[in-house]
Amino acid sequence: MKQYKASKSCIEGKILDNIATSIVVVDDAFLIQELNAAAEILFSTSIKKVQRTCFFDLVNLSGIVIEQIQKSLELDRPYTSRETILSVVGKQTHTVDISVTPLVADSQNRYLIIELTEVDRHIRIAREEALLRQQTTTSNIIRGLAHEIKNPLGGLRGAAQLLERELPSDELKEYTRILIGEADRLQSLINRMTGPVSRPNLAMVNIHEILQYVRQLLMAEDSGHVEFKTDYDPSIPLIYVDRDWMVQAILNIAGNALQAVNGEGTISFVTRIMRNFTIGSEIYRLVLRIQVIDDGPGISQEMLGTVFYPMITGKEGGTGLGLSIAQTLISQQKGLIECTSEPGRTVFTVLIPIRNGDDE
Repeated sequence: MKQYKASKSCIEGKILDNIATSIVVVDDAFLIQELNAAAEILFSTSIKKVQRTCFFDLVNLSGIVIEQIQKSLELDRPYTSRETILSVVGKQTHTVDISVTPLVADSQNRYLIIELTEVDRHIRIAREEALLRQQTTTSNIIRGLAHEIKNPLGGLRGAAQLLERELPSDELKEYTRILIGEADRLQSLINRMTGPVSRPNLAMVNIHEILQYVRQLLMAEDSGHVEFKTDYDPSIPLIYVDRDWMVQAILNIAGNALQAVNGEGTISFVTRIMRNFTIGSEIYRLVLRIQVIDDGPGISQEMLGTVFYPMITGKEGGTGLGLSIAQTLISQQKGLIECTSEPGRTVFTVLIPIRNGDDE
């Protein structure tokens, strides 16, 4: 059998790689001949690594679905399966719609075009839109409350200062100093809850330099029993973000991971490029995905839906502001933070559009 050769033009190749649906081309032995960019993301691999690999060795599907795909080639008829569970061997599980179309190149060569549409993606988009609405609503409520609290708080502080000048003894002045100190503490807390008031100072930065900087800070804080792993995509270009804001957001997330593993465990930093990826209702050609993964005890399902709310914490002595601030810093750069958790594996995913200064 002749080796399959891609004959598409440059523009056809670009169209294929910009389709959000994952497309796999296999020959009559079910050996993979072509993957588009969406399929490479779905399988977390590249065509160079899996070309000429049997499709059924790459994924786990039910016996019925495999049989129907084989019949599609044998009988030269299309096949569709809805909401099918597809597991990438050694990796994640997805819910997908599968469409199989036979393709006869000539009398000697037959192929199948397998289209995989992630049902999870639609669920994720709905969840992200809800998360963005939640973030906007929470921020508006907090800013409104902060405005109402700041004015009387400033009046109380000013009155305490005036009273301090009139008091004759240092013992009595100690009480006014406590009042002033507590007013300042509340003012600082409100400022932290409302997040940054300035616009981001955007510049082209290397995300891996930021992650390495955060990693070094955590290693300095750690007793030496936590393993810090990295899995970076070297092809990621410079990104147009506020470096200080990114450092603070990643540090807040990774700092929580360090506390979660409690001095002994593994924290991983993973970066990947996502193509034609949706954040909320906006689709971006390229999106940077940063994952901070720890093998701690996990976050309870009751807490998982509120981790980005301010003043919500499962840690003793915690303020509940770290993740809320991180979400605010990322959302003001058109990004989003997501969280999934189960015992032994908690994943915080930061999504940031890859832009340059000309996009503004």
